[in-house]
Amino acid sequence: MNARQLTVVLAAALILVVATVSSAPAQVGKSLGVVDANTATEQALLAMPNMTPAIVKALVSARPFGSITELNAFLLGQKLTQEQVNAFYPKAFIHINLNTATREEILLVPGAGNRMAREFAEYRPWKAWAQFDKEIGKYVGAEETARLAQYGFIPVNLNTASDADILSIPGAGPRMVREFKEYRPWKTMAQFEKEIGKYVDAKEVKRLWRYVVIE
Repeated sequence: MNARQLTVVLAAALILVVATVSSAPAQVGKSLGVVDANTATEQALLAMPNMTPAIVKALVSARPFGSITELNAFLLGQKLTQEQVNAFYPKAFIHINLNTATREEILLVPGAGNRMAREFAEYRPWKAWAQFDKEIGKYVGAEETARLAQYGFIPVNLNTASDADILSIPGAGPRMVREFKEYRPWKTMAQFEKEIGKYVDAKEVKRLWRYVVIE
């Protein structure tokens, strides 16, 4: 192999490595159109089924919601029927923690049903999306597995999470990538509240904490 051929081979190998790293799945399910109801703009929410200016204003004021069941109760309190609320969820949702979500939470995932409530719980603890793709894909195929994944998350390990993992958290952004990594090793929730609380208010700290775990 001459020098030119060697250069081509090495360049191809580098491209392959970069592509592999870039496509590594993050810990919050990849959105196929569903937005996070805790961070969506008022304009985006107003365009969604059964949302009125009054409901959207109240929703934004009440954020962040700690779970999809909290959001569900709020929307029912706005005099929407459960059918009307369910029509909102294919557009906006509060991610469920795949490792701790209750049956009630899972059943609010559009199209999940009793079977997924059972299967989501059966394969705990979830560690990676490859595991989710493999196990849930046995029952519904790749396309439906990807659709279901956008409603959930596998907690991001604060001490080992990649930039992509952190950026998958709705609203996290480059600043949180920097701060999450700066204070490693993380040891307690109190430490997280203290350090991240320097940059965002208590409500935002609480919202971010939903997505992380210290291991």
